[in-house]
Amino acid sequence: MRYLLSILSFLGFFQVTQAVAQDGPVVVELYTSQGCSSCPPADAMLHDLAKRDDVIALALHVDYWDYIGWKDVFGRPENTERQHAYARAANAATVYTPQMVIGGVAHVIGSRPMQVMDAIQAQSARGQSVEVSLTRRGENVVIAADAGRRGDYVVQLVRYTPEQTVSIRRGENAGKNLSYANIVTSWDVIERWDGRSALLIEANASGESPVVVIVQQSTSGPIVGAAELR
Repeated sequence: MRYLLSILSFLGFFQVTQAVAQDGPVVVELYTSQGCSSCPPADAMLHDLAKRDDVIALALHVDYWDYIGWKDVFGRPENTERQHAYARAANAATVYTPQMVIGGVAHVIGSRPMQVMDAIQAQSARGQSVEVSLTRRGENVVIAADAGRRGDYVVQLVRYTPEQTVSIRRGENAGKNLSYANIVTSWDVIERWDGRSALLIEANASGESPVVVIVQQSTSGPIVGAAELR
């Protein structure tokens, strides 16, 4: 009997462990700038990643290269601060472009395809501890997630423009017409959640641009769940 109970206990533990590792899209954040001559290959790669159903690809244009001759028309100081927060969390001395942050934890040079793909595969294999669902309700979205591991989580609502081409007239990319994918236009913390009870909230998401919800430990830690409505 004791042996049988041990087997059942093991199976129960195995089922719980399996439930923690949810399938879900891997969030890829590209920190880029129109004033960066090394960024176009990473921008092109993001176009390809944006087509995948198992990836949420987001371009966060920073503003710290604006002084060298071309002001990035998509640059946002909030994006720069988010990248700096990741650097502080990783004890990194500097920030750079193009950088991809994958799953909130893997930091990769964004123009190195093999490293990017390896990091995406590793995050996908690791799975997510929170399964997030999104449903449209008029001008709002309903966000739901089951209770999971306790933690200090933030629920973030992200909007983006799927594609836009820009004619660069000055700076390191002068004379080029560059196409950008999934350009982040807003990134807002809409809820804090401890994970102990199920999450069910409604948030405004007016307009036709896609909606992404990201559940993350703090705002610069591992991403534990994400969902997208295109």
